Amino acid sequence: MSFPPRLDIPEAVLEIAQTLEAAGYEAWCVGGALRDALLRNPHADYDFATSARPEEVQRLFRRTAAVGVKHGTVGVIDRQRGLHEVTTFRRDVATDGRHAVVEYGVSLDDDLARRDFTINAIAYHPLRHEWRDPFDGAGDLDRRLVRAVGDPAARFAEDYLRILRAIRFAARFGFAVEQSTWTAAQAAAPGLTRLSAERVREEWFKSLRSAQDVGELVRLWHEVGAARFWMPELTANASDRLAASAQPGERDPVLLTVSLTADPVAVLRRLKASRAEIGRAAATVTGPTAPSGVGEVAARRWLSTVGLGTGEDLITLVRLASGREPEWAATVRAVRDRGDPVSRGDLAVSGDDIRQLGADGRRVGEILGALLDRVLDDPSLNTRERLLALARELG
Repeated sequence: MSFPPRLDIPEAVLEIAQTLEAAGYEAWCVGGALRDALLRNPHADYDFATSARPEEVQRLFRRTAAVGVKHGTVGVIDRQRGLHEVTTFRRDVATDGRHAVVEYGVSLDDDLARRDFTINAIAYHPLRHEWRDPFDGAGDLDRRLVRAVGDPAARFAEDYLRILRAIRFAARFGFAVEQSTWTAAQAAAPGLTRLSAERVREEWFKSLRSAQDVGELVRLWHEVGAARFWMPELTANASDRLAASAQPGERDPVLLTVSLTADPVAVLRRLKASRAEIGRAAATVTGPTAPSGVGEVAARRWLSTVGLGTGEDLITLVRLASGREPEWAATVRAVRDRGDPVSRGDLAVSGDDIRQLGADGRRVGEILGALLDRVLDDPSLNTRERLLALARELG
């Protein structure tokens, strides 16, 4: 791959480079935005590697965020409110497979040498339009390869998360993992147990969102050994329909985890997902997965059991499994969009109203439940006057 003579860098990004260079520091664009620009993919904000130390970056820019100062990274906020990570040239002097101790005062080439894969070890000077590619990352983009920088075993030992990152990039771009890199990743897979659950979850979610083929992503997780250590419930053979039915950027990683694992609740707990995410997964596997019959009454009763949010999740799960929405989805959505009452909170009367009629204790809840049961059959009953009259009849 030949480098373009220049990249179309946003003016706000150029201003960051100009400020650093005017102060006597080197400023190079690095990272995924360069890789994606070379692949002609939409790319995110540009990040920088610089010879300026973190405190010098903070002094030069009025608006910064301390996104990783102890590791050499300062977030610089441009005038368009975009945030760009500006990281001091650094090299690792010690690592435990999870975190590295770094030192500053090194060159750009030293900095690129500590990066994970050749396709991420390319630099571009936005003012001089100069490219730096000491490890032939451009060639690997042409060859459609994910290849470690230098000794792959050493790169994975520095941070075992790189095993999962290799899989993510391969699945996202449809690349192969270079053979020696793959062999080293498989040998290093036991080190994945040293990672925090939060980092593994974030990588799993990113991979689900970006993979061209979810089935290929699952295959790679199994073949490298990651599933054995972190997700033994992961289905060995994801269907082709599942891979095709959700486009990158439009995927819900919680629902894909439900679709792809035998026990999604256990998986999400192990990955320390949020309580809300675990609750969503649990709701999809504990209630009825579809209305018990056709028509709006069955749809309302189903939504009353599972809830509106879970109802939509269950529709999505059917679409993931079959490639199309279930026939009853349109009826369910019509009920939802019309605002038909499906819960006690939707009733036109409250517990206080029932207590004012003389009921107390458990009887209040029983009456509200009976009223909801009537309203699920006939939503026109959901007026204050009619429900109070029914409540009086129920005593």
